[in-house]
Amino acid sequence: MKSLAEINKKGSYIITEILGNKKLVRRLNEIGIVNNETITLLSGTSETGKVIVLKGQRLAINSLLAGNLLVISADEQRDDDLKRLSHLNVGDKGIAIKINGSRPLRKRLLDMGLTGHTLIKVCQVAPLGDPIEIELRGYKLSLRKEEADYVVVRSVDE
Repeated sequence: MKSLAEINKKGSYIITEILGNKKLVRRLNEIGIVNNETITLLSGTSETGKVIVLKGQRLAINSLLAGNLLVISADEQRDDDLKRLSHLNVGDKGIAIKINGSRPLRKRLLDMGLTGHTLIKVCQVAPLGDPIEIELRGYKLSLRKEEADYVVVRSVDE
């Protein structure tokens, strides 16, 4: 993960963490800058600030604020980091790349909020390995191991 201030390449990025005091984080959340949100960096070569697209709106943010946003690339496709959600260990994070399986299963997982480019953290695994508790979009969700096998994730380094 890098801060948005360190990135100079245009493209899509996912906000993984917002640093700063509670007041700053709350204000950013009010304007739509939240964890797991996808943003597009339009111009980022100047040291004075960055121009991003967030939910269809262009925003200009200064370099200090950009330094508080930790992001990972949404476009980066590294096949060596792809694995099934059920193969992640407790504490590991990943980004959902693809959901396989039957149409009803995919619909059920999508309805529960497990969509593409969603940051997922494995919180707990039951003693026998089934079910798996994950955290996504600010809430916790338990999945059967069989269901987690259908979710392909890309590992995210801390």
